[in-house]
Amino acid sequence: MFQTFDSAGDPAVGKPRAALLRQWLEANGLDGFIVPRADEHQGEYVADRSARLKWLTGFSGSAGVAIVLRDRAFVFVDGRYTLQVRSEVDLDVFSIESLVDNPPAVWVNDNLGKGARLGFDPWLHTISEVKALQAAVDKNGAVLVPLDNNPIDIIWKDQPDAPVAPVELHPIGFAGELAKDKLARLAAAIAKDGATHAVLTDPSSIAWAFNIRGGDVPHTPLALGFAILAADGSHQLFMDKRKFSRQVAAYLTQLAEPHEPGEFEAAITALAKSGAKIALDPVLAADRLRMLIEENGGTVIAAADPARIPRATKNQAEINGSRAAHRRDGAAVAKLLCWLERQKPGSLDEISVVTRLEESRRQTGEETQMPLRDVSFDTISGAGPNGAIMHYRVSRATSRKLQAGELFLLDSGAQYQDGTTDITRTVPIGQPTQDMRERFTLVLKGMIGISTLRFPAGTRGSEIDAVARMALWKHGCDFAHGTGHGVGSYLAVHEGPQRIARTGTEKLLEGMMLSNEPGYYKEGAYGIRIENLILVTPAQEIEGGDIAMHGFETLTLAPIDTRLVQSDLLTRDELHWLDSYHARVLAEIGPMLDGETLAWLEKATAPLPHDAKI
Repeated sequence: MFQTFDSAGDPAVGKPRAALLRQWLEANGLDGFIVPRADEHQGEYVADRSARLKWLTGFSGSAGVAIVLRDRAFVFVDGRYTLQVRSEVDLDVFSIESLVDNPPAVWVNDNLGKGARLGFDPWLHTISEVKALQAAVDKNGAVLVPLDNNPIDIIWKDQPDAPVAPVELHPIGFAGELAKDKLARLAAAIAKDGATHAVLTDPSSIAWAFNIRGGDVPHTPLALGFAILAADGSHQLFMDKRKFSRQVAAYLTQLAEPHEPGEFEAAITALAKSGAKIALDPVLAADRLRMLIEENGGTVIAAADPARIPRATKNQAEINGSRAAHRRDGAAVAKLLCWLERQKPGSLDEISVVTRLEESRRQTGEETQMPLRDVSFDTISGAGPNGAIMHYRVSRATSRKLQAGELFLLDSGAQYQDGTTDITRTVPIGQPTQDMRERFTLVLKGMIGISTLRFPAGTRGSEIDAVARMALWKHGCDFAHGTGHGVGSYLAVHEGPQRIARTGTEKLLEGMMLSNEPGYYKEGAYGIRIENLILVTPAQEIEGGDIAMHGFETLTLAPIDTRLVQSDLLTRDELHWLDSYHARVLAEIGPMLDGETLAWLEKATAPLPHDAKI
């Protein structure tokens, strides 16, 4: 199994570890310390060594911050984790704050007194984050103190070693472009930004640019490291050489000068002393890099990571690979859903479904000669009230039976060499209530709204997020997460910078892949989410229109459970979309199935009665 079912968070760790941190603060003349859920690369997934927030607080979510003061402590989370954090953190030790409504910089401004000394690790905070924190303390007279050594690393006596998983080459048939050509494009972009060099701190960008993959973090094929790219093509790569086979080492040496990670700071310092103009992405790069450059006479050029947009706008090979991955994955999910529908209520628990789904993906991968490399994240397998926990992670301690009259939410994904998948389906166990069917249909209307949307060039994700919410809003409901995140190509399942959310400021460009996943969550009862991955299509003229419009191609191929659809709430166009989607699902994954599963799929994708009046 790629996924384990050990308990993710432990509230009991908070009290003794917060006490240890406070002892260190007192001994070092500090009044507080900030602990982000981040590593030096600012990725969503971190190696065990870098799980400092979880070690300190017990909170296992993928986004969060703790602030520990001499007499108080706080954990900041967003709307995805408001339920989870209360089960994983000792609430007698940590108070819970909103990462969105009252982020750390705002909280610091409102709560720290004049002269208070707040420590932070500049390797774990971006330039933008530190700028916001500095502005806050400038207002209230507190002092922000960068530390050379992270106190968590000092008091964490059994901290794991840094990972050294093998690096592998990503074949050109899947990458679609040679690494040398990608690096030439990036060098030109660096020069255009007025810089002599750019630092890549995001391992996804390094993996994409060099056509390599690794295994240093859970469920995402990344090799941790840094790269310094030069406008003149003299690139440097900083990565533990124990990860390289002879073949990989020979390949990478043709593209960049290889160095050990311990040489990275010295290389930045040397460039700065030579007067280099070094581009850093303020929202990705650690503030420590800015400090090194400015302290040694270099110039920091604030510029976006030059690989982010090229990586996000998939080429034809990556698009074709994703389509193939989704056909394969859809067949595996269909096998699981068919099996699930045959089981008696109360006979399964959440873990048994996760195990069966991974087996189905492995089997289907073997049958199609494209093995399952990993899951793309820990499967969210939520029965009844557990489904209302947006990023619920099932463990042996929490696994519930799938009981009659409940909803079951299954959010999962896979890593294949040709693509990354992410799909959510919600199904009834037994007979659903009218309330469940109505809420499900409202969520479906939002998902269809995004799927069928047409939008002009330059549209940003924030401008279309409301489309997924309108049906829910009309009934006084909403969901506390974004509608969609970017998705990589055999890379991170959550890829920036594109997203469909209130905070989605990036333009949606042809070739970008995103999720489309509105939801509804009734605390203590059930959760609903329907998720497909979508691809931004080329702009096309609309008959009678004035300008060309982009749209979305749906990549995910698996039936949406029509037992939960209240068809009289759908318009004719929405019913037509659902029927057309199901016809496509049957046509594309049906040939990969047979017998009982194919018969089930034919029934699951049958057209609904068209009694809509609009």
